Amino acid sequence: MKEKHYLSPLLEPKSVGVIGASERENSIGHVVVRNMLDAGFRGRLFAINPKHESVLGVPCHKTVEDVPHRLDLAVIAVPAEKVLTVVESCGRAGVKAIIILSAGFSESGPRGATLERHVVEAARRYRIRLLGPNCLGIMRPELGLNATFAHVSALKGTIGLISQSGALVTSILDWAKPSNIGFSTVVSLGSSSDVDFGEILEFMISDPRTESIIMYVEGIRDARRFMSALRGAARVKPVLLIKVGRHPQGARAIRLHSGSVSGDDAVFDAALRRAGVIRLYNMGQLFAAANALFAHFRPRGNRLAIITNGGGPGVMAVDRAADLNIPLSEFSEATMEKLNAILPHGWSRANPIDMLGDADVERYQKTVQAVLEGQNVDGVLVMLTPQAITDPTAVAQAIVEVEKTADKPVVTCWMGDELVREGRKAFEAAGIPTFRSPEPAVELFSHLSAYYRNQKLLMQTPASLSHLKPPSIESARLVIETALAERRNVLNEMESKALLAAFRIPIAQTVVARSATEAMVLAEEIGLPVVMKIDSPSIIHKADSGGVRLNLGSLAAVRTAYQEILEDVRRNKPDAAINGVAIEPMIMKRNGRELVVGVRRDPVFGPVITFGEGGNRVEANKDLAVALPPLNNYLVHDLIKSSRVASLLGEFRTMPPVNMEALEFVLLRVSEMVCELPWITTLEINPLIVDEHGAVAVDARVTVENVSPSVDRYAHMAIHPYPSQLTSTWTQPEGTVVTIRPIKPEDAELEVEFVRKLSSESKYYRFMNTMRELPPAMVARLTQIDYDREMAFLATIPGEDGVAEVEVGVCRYAVNPDGESCEFAVVVADDWQHRGLARKLMGVLIDTARNKGLLYMNGVFLANNERMLKFVQGLGFVLSSDPEDSTVKLGVLALQD
Repeated sequence: MKEKHYLSPLLEPKSVGVIGASERENSIGHVVVRNMLDAGFRGRLFAINPKHESVLGVPCHKTVEDVPHRLDLAVIAVPAEKVLTVVESCGRAGVKAIIILSAGFSESGPRGATLERHVVEAARRYRIRLLGPNCLGIMRPELGLNATFAHVSALKGTIGLISQSGALVTSILDWAKPSNIGFSTVVSLGSSSDVDFGEILEFMISDPRTESIIMYVEGIRDARRFMSALRGAARVKPVLLIKVGRHPQGARAIRLHSGSVSGDDAVFDAALRRAGVIRLYNMGQLFAAANALFAHFRPRGNRLAIITNGGGPGVMAVDRAADLNIPLSEFSEATMEKLNAILPHGWSRANPIDMLGDADVERYQKTVQAVLEGQNVDGVLVMLTPQAITDPTAVAQAIVEVEKTADKPVVTCWMGDELVREGRKAFEAAGIPTFRSPEPAVELFSHLSAYYRNQKLLMQTPASLSHLKPPSIESARLVIETALAERRNVLNEMESKALLAAFRIPIAQTVVARSATEAMVLAEEIGLPVVMKIDSPSIIHKADSGGVRLNLGSLAAVRTAYQEILEDVRRNKPDAAINGVAIEPMIMKRNGRELVVGVRRDPVFGPVITFGEGGNRVEANKDLAVALPPLNNYLVHDLIKSSRVASLLGEFRTMPPVNMEALEFVLLRVSEMVCELPWITTLEINPLIVDEHGAVAVDARVTVENVSPSVDRYAHMAIHPYPSQLTSTWTQPEGTVVTIRPIKPEDAELEVEFVRKLSSESKYYRFMNTMRELPPAMVARLTQIDYDREMAFLATIPGEDGVAEVEVGVCRYAVNPDGESCEFAVVVADDWQHRGLARKLMGVLIDTARNKGLLYMNGVFLANNERMLKFVQGLGFVLSSDPEDSTVKLGVLALQD
C-alpha cells in the first residue's frame, strides 16, 4: 500500500468544487471550470454558485454544503469579502483543502491582512489546508487537473514549478509549450498564508512524476522549513531558483505585491549555496539552465575548456569566465600531445584553443574529442564563427555525434544568424545548449558548475565540536544575563571578550581605567606598550570619535592619552555615555593580517556569520563573505575561500602564510557561540589579527536581547545543528555495545544496505510493499532530515573487515501539520529481533518527542501484523480501526500527562 501524502487532497484530489463558477465569459470562475474540462479531470467536478443551474454543462449547486459528495478540494473564486463565509461553509461540508484565487488580502493593506488572518484561523479550526490567497492555482497535467485561471496550460512532463508569482507561471508555461517542455506539477503560492514552499517541496521530493524543480521566490515565511525541504529536494533532484528583491527598491516592490519580507540578498545567496541549489538571475538564464538540466546535463566541476575558430570570440568567453571566477582548464601533457598532432602549427597552444579560421569538420571533431578525454577538463564550450571555408551545419552535426558519448557537459556558441541557423537547430534537436554569443554560454556553465560545488556544501551536517575543549556556556550565559538584568543590550569590551574567552577564542586582555592615575597603574601591570580605547556603549567605531591611542610606550604617554581621549570624545560625541578608558596590550604582529569576524541577525534566516578584511577598512569594504551556521571545517574553508581577503592570507609579498588552523578555529568557535547563545543579535571581532603563529581577538563588541524560552534550543537557527547530544550507548548482556544516534546524510549507504538485508516480511511490514531496495528519493527523505520537525535514530554496532559500523535498527518520527502530534516507524534487522532493541529504540524516540513538547504519537500498522500490534499496545498505544481502510490499524500514544 502506497503511503498517501497529507497534501494529496490538494495536489491529487479525486473531487473538486469550483465555488464562484460562472457562465460569464472570461470571469475567473468561468475560466477555472473551462480549464478543468479542457484538461480532462479524471475525478468528479462540481460547480457551486446560487445564480446558475449549470456552468459549461456542469450541474451547479447553490452552496458547497449542497454538494452530494465530500470534496477533497474547493477552488474559491469569489470577492475577498465573501471568502471567510465560504471557508466556514467548506469546513462544515468537510472539505479537506481549498485554493483561494481571490486578491484583496494582506497585499492590499491592514484591512486585507486582518481578513486574511481570520480566513486562515477558520481554515485551521476545521483542519483545512489552504493555498493562497491571491494565487493562480495549481496544475497536475498527468491527472487532468488545471485548477487555475491561466489562459495557457502545461504539457505533461517531469518539471515541478513553484512560484509566488502567477504572472511568472504563465510566462514560463508560454515559453515551455513550443519548446515541448512538460510539467509534473505547477503551484502558484500567492500569499502563502498556510501552505508554503516547504510543504510543496516535501511533496515533490516523494513525487515520482517530478524529476526537476523550478522555483520563483520573493520572500520566505518559515526559513527552517524552507531550508529543510530545499536541502532534501536538492539532494535528489536538480533545483533551479530565481530570487528577486536583491536591492532595496525590489524588496519594497515585493512587500507591496505579496507582503513577503525578502531579507538580505547575500544571506539568501548563502542559504541557497548551502542547500545545493542553482541560483539564476533572469528568465533567459532560467530557460537555458532548464533546457540543459532537464536534458540530463550534469556538471562535474568548474574547469572550462574553450574551443574556437576565432581569437576574438575566445577572448570574450575568457573575460566572462574571469568575471564569474570560472577557471580555465590547464591541459595535461597527454592532451597537449594530442592537440599538437591534430592542430596546425600556428594554433594558440593554450586555453582557449584557437584552431584558426580554416578549421574544418574533422579538426573540430578531433579537437573536441581530445579535450573531452583530458584529465583537467570539467566542461567544454565549442564556438564557431561562419568563416569562408567553415560548414557550420556539418560541424554542428559532428559535435552532436561526439557529445553522445561524452561524460562531460558540452555547451555551444554558433555566432551569427542565417549561416549558422541550421547548426543551432541540430543542437536544439540533440538537447545540447546553444547560444548566439559567448557570455550567456559561459554563464550557463557557471551556474551548472556552481550546482556541483553547492552539492558538496549540501552534504555538510556539522556536528558538535566534541574534539575540542568544551566551552564554558554557563559563564557566557551569566555575562549575558547580568547585562540584560541591568537593562543593557550592549556588552562592554570586557564583557564581549569574556564571551569569546568562554568559547576558548584567544583575546587581548582588557581592563578599564576611570582616572589617569588608574590608567598608569593598569598599564604598568599589563606591560608597555599598550593601546587605550574609549569604553562607551554609545560608540561603535571608537577611532572615528577620537577615542583610540596606539603604541603608548611610557606612563607619561598613558596619562596624556587618557585626558586627550576624554576631551576628543566629549567634543565629537557630546551625548555619549562614558564608562572609562579601556587598556590592553599593544599586539605587534609584523606579519599579522587584520580581519573581521561578525554575526548579525537576518530577518528571514536568523543568525549569519560574516568574514572579511578588518581594521579601518571594514566599513569601506562591505563586501563580506557570508555563511549560515552551523559550520564545520569544510564550510569554514569555503567561507574563507569565498572572501576577497582570501588572496592575502597565503604567502604575500614578504609575509609568510597565516596560520589557517588558528583562523578556522576562531570561525568554528563563533559558529558554536551562535548555536548555543540565542541571545546574541550582533557580534563583531575587529580586528582579529592572524599571523603565522596564531590568531588573537584585539577588539570585540556584542549586542544581546531577551529571547522567549523554547523547547527547541536551536529555534533561532534556519539550519538545525546535528544533535550529537542525543547519542547514547546500550550494552547487550553478551557485551555487544549498540550505539544509538541521530541519523545524518552520510548514512545513506548504511540505510540502503540495512533495508537491502531485511527479509521480505520485514520490508512489507515497514513499507507496506515488497520493494527490493530503497529508491534514491526515499533514501534522501530518510537521511536528509530536519532535526526539529522530524527525528530518526540509528542503532549501530562495530563492523568487521574494515566496515566502521553496521546498522541493526532504526526508528523515526515526523511531526504532523498540526504541530502537536507525530507519526512514527520502527524496524529492526531480522537477526536482532527478540533482543529488546525495538523497545529500546522506541523508548529513546518517545522521550525525544516528549521533550519536544509533542502531545501525541501516531502509528499506522497492517491489521495482520499481530506481533507489531501487540508490541505497540505494550508501549501504551491505543488501537482503533481505520474507517477508510480495513487492512490497517491506527494507534495513538499520549505523550504528556
